Amino acid sequence: MPPQPATAPLLIACALGIEHLALRAGDRGAAGGPVTVVRTGMGPRAAERCVSRVLADPSLGDAAVLATGFCAGLAPGMHPGDLVVAEETRDPRGTVGCVATDRLVKEIARAVPGRTVHTGPLTGSDHVVRGPERADLLRTGAIAVDMESAATLLTAIRAGSRPVAAVRVVVDAPEHELVRIGTLRGGISAFRVLRSVLPAFFEWHRSLLLPRR
Repeated sequence: MPPQPATAPLLIACALGIEHLALRAGDRGAAGGPVTVVRTGMGPRAAERCVSRVLADPSLGDAAVLATGFCAGLAPGMHPGDLVVAEETRDPRGTVGCVATDRLVKEIARAVPGRTVHTGPLTGSDHVVRGPERADLLRTGAIAVDMESAATLLTAIRAGSRPVAAVRVVVDAPEHELVRIGTLRGGISAFRVLRSVLPAFFEWHRSLLLPRR
């Protein structure tokens, strides 16, 4: 991977309006370079189209890309408000390894102390996963599922060599299946968690700019 320039941009991609609002409302003061937050729309095709278009801008040609937003947890014991740091993203078209996940975990623990952070494969789907399908996906080794991360990261690396990562907030889990995002149990606000974790994304980005020893 080529060295990142001192002002390398960061592209943060999410799908939903509420996710975009949370990210736009967060502290933008600690980024290591220009930051673009884009709402892709729901589903892998929308994510692919949007990320391809955005990365075609010469000013974002070498941007690091981080996919984020909400997800469904697959493993027993996961709860709404937990965080998932993907070690890799998967979908039928391929697998993408994520960069510096250990740094992300460390910075997330600092940004939102007390929140549980899960690491492992994040799988993609073209539809909302419910009921028994969770168990099927869990058997593949994935710990969480969403509709855009895998497509976002695959599109990003196909557009050029760059650091990529995916961080998701669990809103839906096997023992806490939700009808809609607005009915989070236990008073947990995924919006607030996502907004609070934004500084960790910036620190991850800053760490990519440091000279390698």
